[in-house]
Amino acid sequence: MSTPLLWLIAGSILCLMEFIFPTAFVAFMMGIGALLVAVVGLVVPQFSFQVLLWMVFSTSLAILSRRFFTPNPRRAHIRDYKEGETLTAIAPGKTGRVLYEGNSWRAQCDLEYEGIAPHEKVYVLREEGTTLIVFPAKILESSNY
Repeated sequence: MSTPLLWLIAGSILCLMEFIFPTAFVAFMMGIGALLVAVVGLVVPQFSFQVLLWMVFSTSLAILSRRFFTPNPRRAHIRDYKEGETLTAIAPGKTGRVLYEGNSWRAQCDLEYEGIAPHEKVYVLREEGTTLIVFPAKILESSNY
C-alpha cells in the first residue's frame, strides 16, 4: 500500500470521526492535515518527513480553527444584554444594589473609574458569583458604542 493512499484513508477516517464523536474540530483538522500530507506524499516519498509534516499541519490547523471559530464574548453588542436599574448608588470600585429580573442583586460597575447614581438604567454584562457586573446606560446614550 502506498503512503499517499494510507494518508488518504487516515484523513478520511479522522474527518468522519468528527461527525460521530465531536472533538471541537480537532479530529477534523487532523484529517485535513492527513489529506494535505497525502498530496505532498505524491512528491516526497519519505515517510518520516510525512509524519512530521502531518504533525505540523494538524497542530497549525487546530490552532487556527480555535482562533477563527471560537466566539469572542467581547464582540457581543452591549444592547444584547439585559437591562436593570440601580436601587442604590454604586461608587467607583465599590458595590451597590441593582433591580434585575424582579430581584435585588449586589452589583459592581464594569468601569472602575465610573460611578452610577440610584435609579439609573444599567446593562447586566455578566455574573461573578452573586455579584452582577453592570455597565451604565448613560454612557451609551452620550457616546457612539
